[in-house]
Amino acid sequence: MQRKNSVKQLRESLLIRKAELTRKAQISPFTVSRIEKGLPCHMETKRKIIPALGLEVSDKDRVLFESD
Repeated sequence: MQRKNSVKQLRESLLIRKAELTRKAQISPFTVSRIEKGLPCHMETKRKIIPALGLEVSDKDRVLFESD
């Protein structure tokens, strides 16, 4: 099931390249691509992506959210 998220929009608005996000979050480029396409990811991956974007975990609903 695909889920909507705003990872790509946030990353681009912050002028962060995908390679930089993968380095900061310590995840693979393939994983970032999957997340940006709305595919599911592990909770641990979500915990890495959010601070790598410079956000707090409490901002999780702004970044990664479930589809209806």
